[in-house]
Amino acid sequence: MTDFAGFTPAAQRLFRSLARNNNRVWFEANRPVYETAVRAPLKALVESLDVALGSIIPEITGDPKRSLFRINRDIRFSKDKSPYKLNAGCWFYHQDAGRGVGQDADGGGAGFYFHIDGKSAFVAGGIWMPARPALAKIRQRLADDWDEIDAIVRLPAFRRRFGALDREAALVRVPRGFAPDHPAADYLRLQSFTVGRDLAAADLGSSRLVRVLARDFELMRPLIRWLNGAMGYRTIRARY
Repeated sequence: MTDFAGFTPAAQRLFRSLARNNNRVWFEANRPVYETAVRAPLKALVESLDVALGSIIPEITGDPKRSLFRINRDIRFSKDKSPYKLNAGCWFYHQDAGRGVGQDADGGGAGFYFHIDGKSAFVAGGIWMPARPALAKIRQRLADDWDEIDAIVRLPAFRRRFGALDREAALVRVPRGFAPDHPAADYLRLQSFTVGRDLAAADLGSSRLVRVLARDFELMRPLIRWLNGAMGYRTIRARY
C-alpha cells in the first residue's frame, strides 16, 4: 500500500488547464501529470481510507481498481463532445451492492464519495438518484420508520458538519401511493438522499485528509446504514 501524502497544486492546475484544452492531443501530452498528480494520489487515498473503513463501517469498501471514476466522459448521447471530465472522484461502496451509481445502476447502494476539480473539493455520502426499485424500498421504509432517519439528520454534530439532506430533484408533491399529509412527506419527495460539504484547500495537500474524511464517514455512518438497511443490504460488524 502506498501512503497518501496529499495532492500537490499540480492536480487542480491540470484540471484548470484541461478546461481550456479539452482535447485528446493536449491530454495525451499531459497524461504523465494526470497519472502522477491526480490518479496516483487518488489511488493512495482510496487504499488508506479502505483501511480506516475497516474499523468505521466494515461493509463499505474502497478498491483502487474499482473505486476511481474514469476521466473519459460518456459522450454517446451528449451534445457536448468534450472527451474528458474536469474533475476526479472515487466511490466507496457496500461490498454486497457493487459500485453502481445512479438510475442506471442495478443494485447500487449507499456509500461515500470524494471529488476534486480545478477550484475545489468536497466529500459526500448517501445514495444519488437510485434506480426505481431501490427508491421504492427507501420510500417504504420512510413511510414505516421515518422518525429514525429524521433523528439521524437532526443530530447537532451531523447538522453542524453537513447541514440538511440535499434536495436536488425533489418532487413538488408526495409520490403516488402516500398521503399528502404523511409525517414523512418532506423525505418522501426526495429522489436522492445525500449530504456533503466542501473541503479546505489546506487539507487537500496533506496526509491529514485521510483523518478528515474518516471523521466525515463516521458521522455519516448512521445515514448510510439506514439507507442500505432500507434496500436490504446487511450491516457488517467486522471484516475477516
